[in-house]
Amino acid sequence: MFRVLITCLILLCVPQFAAAQELQSVLQTHQQEVTKPSRSSVGTVLDDLVSLAPPGTTRFLQLWQNKEVWQRQTDGLFFYVEETSKDVFSLSDIVSGEIVAQNVAGEGLSQIKPNGGVRRAIGEALVQFQLSDPNIDRRRDAVDTIARGLDASQIAPLAASIAGEDDAALKSRKEKLLTYLQARFGKDAAERMDAIDRLAGDLSVDSRAVLNQILTKEFVVAVSLPDDANIAATLVPGSEELGREDAYAALVGAGLASERISPAQMLNTLNTHVEAGLVGGVPVGQLNTMEARARAYSALVEVGDAPPLVTEALVDAALTSHVFYEIYDEPDASITDTARTALDGIETRVAFSQAADLALDGLSLASIYFLAAIGLAITFGVMGVINMAHGEFIMIGAYTGYVVQLFIPNYTLSLMVALPLAFAVTFAAGVVMERLVIRWLYHRPLETLLATFGISIALQQLAKNIFGTQARPLTSPDWLDGAWVINDVIQISYIRIAIFVLAILFLALLLVILNRTRLGLEVRAVTQNPSMAASMGINPDKINMLTFGLGSGIAGIAGVAIGLYAKVTSEMGADYIVQSFMTVVVGGVGNVWGTLAGATLIGSLQKGIEWLNPSNTLAAQTYMILFIILFIQFRPKGIVALKGRAAGD
Repeated sequence: MFRVLITCLILLCVPQFAAAQELQSVLQTHQQEVTKPSRSSVGTVLDDLVSLAPPGTTRFLQLWQNKEVWQRQTDGLFFYVEETSKDVFSLSDIVSGEIVAQNVAGEGLSQIKPNGGVRRAIGEALVQFQLSDPNIDRRRDAVDTIARGLDASQIAPLAASIAGEDDAALKSRKEKLLTYLQARFGKDAAERMDAIDRLAGDLSVDSRAVLNQILTKEFVVAVSLPDDANIAATLVPGSEELGREDAYAALVGAGLASERISPAQMLNTLNTHVEAGLVGGVPVGQLNTMEARARAYSALVEVGDAPPLVTEALVDAALTSHVFYEIYDEPDASITDTARTALDGIETRVAFSQAADLALDGLSLASIYFLAAIGLAITFGVMGVINMAHGEFIMIGAYTGYVVQLFIPNYTLSLMVALPLAFAVTFAAGVVMERLVIRWLYHRPLETLLATFGISIALQQLAKNIFGTQARPLTSPDWLDGAWVINDVIQISYIRIAIFVLAILFLALLLVILNRTRLGLEVRAVTQNPSMAASMGINPDKINMLTFGLGSGIAGIAGVAIGLYAKVTSEMGADYIVQSFMTVVVGGVGNVWGTLAGATLIGSLQKGIEWLNPSNTLAAQTYMILFIILFIQFRPKGIVALKGRAAGD
């Protein structure tokens, strides 16, 4: 019975013991490469570890890379160690990690310290094990490592890891990386061209980088074109691709032509051959002209004291007798042709996508300007009141949204509360302002401008006193985070999409109010003929008050929307007042459709100028203002001009 028990215990320990021996035996076979590794010799042991893959290899490679592997000098075995006291260590098995020896003196151990090059090689080998690691973070790290430096040796382990990958996003990335590797290092031309064809629909920067690496080429100058080379292009000296001087410099660099003698070199040669006040038979005092220097230099050339001058005729002869061309590093023409076709198609699609992305950016900016200006379109465009404090109503709306979020932490609910509350607050502020100031200044534009400008300064200072000068956050709900990604070039944030939708809603709402309600009818009547409207029982003062309040309320809602996108500060209204006035004036005073057209023109124009000059947005705004000034000179009534009696007023 005792013998049976002992036998069972031995059999249970055999697998673990054998596994340890298997890894240890591989390391002992390559003991010299492990203990004193170099970049050139470490590949041998790494190849065996990768091909045999004994248990514990992954952990060993990690600790070896981190200089945490030690060797016992008495028998040459490798262990992981832990210092238990000063210069006293415990030894752990390299597979199981169990402690196999304690209280081992430090003088009997030596630490393995691979250099930087060896650690990089270990890391490359480690990637192959990490690709199928149960920990998804390690798998992601392995994929990142492969992406940083594509290598042919990564194809097999990467392909083997794809089938067992359970994370959809990581699996997709592995498949894309495998396509990159196959396009560059596939086993044959057919596999490479198939991978390149799959890249033709990928607009990512990585895909274009892979194709460009396949299409790398070298500039060559020779006596004649080689018969067996994969020529990318032949270049003609003096053309746009290859200048005449650049072509001759290439000949000189290749040792196929003599270097031109510069005036400074000529003068230096003359100075070194002065004898008895003469150089080549020419007195030194006469060498103050290029003609005399050339004559003296020619005399030195005749006697062999100077290299001959390279004339234009010699340059032409040298250029004519040689060929200039670019040769692909890839020798297979079918692969480069396929890559060239794929890259050309991608670049065409990228160009169209960039144009579409620019158009979406312009439309997004236009919706922001429209939201900011739609309230001004009522107060200025319809009522004719120059309200310089309109931007401050936008600011009040944004701060209203900020205050609401202080009390309602749910951002979706706070946004639903903030929009109507901002309208109510700014509507009331607009009514108060109209009753106290504006009503006394109708038909006096200069006084109105000055008064509202003073009010805007006062409102800014009041906001600073209440909220301080620091920008306040107006946080968007989670469902507005991120962006709608159409492809690798076109994407637009969900906040901008929401602002665009809000702008469309308010356009529709304003059109309904002005054209389908009694208030809109009375507003239009008072705008066109206040006296006649009053004789029909309409109260012009009340209509003016409500109209001004409506425009101010819409500005408050615009402030909440803009606050989700921009910073909420006391000066934020000043950033939009100029664009708002330009939008209304360019679109056509007194016309809501004109405001939409003006916002579209200004937003698209600004984005277009920024695209041409992306490093200077201030210059873009300056050019935009100059363009608008010129536009107004040719069309003073705006894009959509009023017709009839209102236009005459």
